[in-house]
Amino acid sequence: MIIFGTKGYLYQLAILTLVCGHCGNPSAHTLRKRVTKFTLFFVPLFPFSTKYATQCTFCGMEQQVTKEQAEQLQLQGAGGPGDQAYGQPQQQPGQQPYQY
Repeated sequence: MIIFGTKGYLYQLAILTLVCGHCGNPSAHTLRKRVTKFTLFFVPLFPFSTKYATQCTFCGMEQQVTKEQAEQLQLQGAGGPGDQAYGQPQQQPGQQPYQY
């Protein structure tokens, strides 16, 4: 007798502040990775499905994203180059910052 099946794992990669495409609110979105692994005798052996999604914490809308989009969002959340924190005023090109 051989016992086989699948097991799902859910990883939270980042929490980002984005404008929701469904409700239009700037709110926190969780970036999640769902991995489904093949199991043999209840031992997970190898992954055969990996999906990425963002979920709005305001309205609960979930949107599937590609692996490349998930990597870009994760870099944005980690403070990658050109990242601007939410609520910070943007500086116009050619404008000097304020001197105190």
